[in-house]
Amino acid sequence: MERIYVDNSATTAVSEKAFSAMLPYFREKFGNPSAIHSYGQEAKKALEDSRNTVAKAIGAYNNEIYFTSGGTESNNWAINGVCQLKKDKGKHIISSAVEHSAVLRTLEKLELRGYSITLLKTDKNGGISPEQLQNAIREDTILVSIMMANNVVGTLMPVKELCDTAHKHGVLFHTDAVQAITHIPIDVHYLGIDLLSMSAHKLHGPKGVGALFIRLPLHLPPYHTGGGQEKGLRSGTENVPGAAGMAVAVEEGVTALPAVTNSITSLRDKLIENILKIPGAYLTGDPVERLPGLASFVFENIESALLINELNEAGICASPGSACSASAKEGPHVLSAMGYDDDIARSALRISLSAYNTEQEMNYIIDKLPPMVAELRKNRLY
Repeated sequence: MERIYVDNSATTAVSEKAFSAMLPYFREKFGNPSAIHSYGQEAKKALEDSRNTVAKAIGAYNNEIYFTSGGTESNNWAINGVCQLKKDKGKHIISSAVEHSAVLRTLEKLELRGYSITLLKTDKNGGISPEQLQNAIREDTILVSIMMANNVVGTLMPVKELCDTAHKHGVLFHTDAVQAITHIPIDVHYLGIDLLSMSAHKLHGPKGVGALFIRLPLHLPPYHTGGGQEKGLRSGTENVPGAAGMAVAVEEGVTALPAVTNSITSLRDKLIENILKIPGAYLTGDPVERLPGLASFVFENIESALLINELNEAGICASPGSACSASAKEGPHVLSAMGYDDDIARSALRISLSAYNTEQEMNYIIDKLPPMVAELRKNRLY
């Protein structure tokens, strides 16, 4: 039996077009973009073409896109960069309790350096309201960092309204859009976002490359020092194959977005309808304002690790939540922040789909999951 991969929020398969786009820059066109000879200029053109493509996909200008090693670096750069830039204004940052660890761990380190961090609690569906943000902003607030779409439960945040609220007080707004780009329409200038993080491997591009959008005329301090690449802000020889692959994957995803959204939303809803027929199964996240391909559940009297193992034995590759903490004994921090107790949080199951998934695969999951849950409950030791 072939394996069924439904853990696309953790990582995705590189698309054929993205893979093909990368190949020439490993051997035939391997030049350093900083070199002035023909090999270098060939690589430079590929890098700038890729930058233009990524910028266009999110409604940005090409000189607002900086290539990085991925979402973690982009988040770190955005947050730490604002702290340096606004060090004379204050040391208060607002975020949410359901952010990815790349944001939360960065904030923890800043707290040790004397920064005041406010983590907004979510409602039962994992959402943050503009009113909550309004009440949390202080005179010394320098940054609001709230993700666009949650990686565990799929809830979409009201980013435009949150951004407008921050701007009313002269506060910069950063969003981690790693799970959102190519999955929902994004126009950074319409939304008013100041900083946006993205990662290629979440959208059928390669691992090890991402980007940070920095709205002009905002100018963050350099993240790396060295040869002055990326307009002097992120030194280090650029990952040209990665940028080329990311650009093609982004363009593919944005072009196919309407059709893919309809397709995977239908598959997602079929899963939700049938899995909720299992006694003691509950949907987590907002029932409406959620990513089109993400269905997340908790189950009474179930251990997530055991369920994931059983699914894997049946050829179904899913996860309890964030891949960055999938081996942790505690439940996903997102569910705890949403008000779930530890026992139920440790029963999480996240099924995240891509355009490559099929209805036949959903039928297989729907057929296999209920007896697995029943058997695990039967054998549970109390």
